[in-house]
Amino acid sequence: MLTVYTDEYFMKKAVEEARIAFEEGEVPVGAVVVANNIIIAKAHNQTEMLTDVTAHAEILALTAASDYLGSKYLNECKLYVTLEPCIMCAGALAWAQLDQLVFGAEDQKRGFMRYGKELLHPKTKVSYGILQEECGTLLKEFFKNKR
Repeated sequence: MLTVYTDEYFMKKAVEEARIAFEEGEVPVGAVVVANNIIIAKAHNQTEMLTDVTAHAEILALTAASDYLGSKYLNECKLYVTLEPCIMCAGALAWAQLDQLVFGAEDQKRGFMRYGKELLHPKTKVSYGILQEECGTLLKEFFKNKR
């Protein structure tokens, strides 16, 4: 039996969000929140548009998912994000008690894993490297164009 709801499928949806950010002149990071194989929230970076340093894709997606579910806890949800979350976003994911985090490209400079998985909720499962090259290439192209 063919399953269309793979990690790659949902990460491609996050990449679509990252492309929107790219076109809007935002750092191209996209995120989707999934519950029971249904995308319940999606977002991309909007720090420039909203003039808000906290308007990261992950934060916006968490807010939308919480609104959709009517709950601040996302303990039955997966977050797919194209770039490893920063420590601010990891803290928000911990408070949301996210079930699973899946990210594409690693962030060697600002990623939360520099400080350890302990920044997340103890029950949060983490996987990474899904569409890593595609996610990373989009970011490299964005910053190359900025220089």
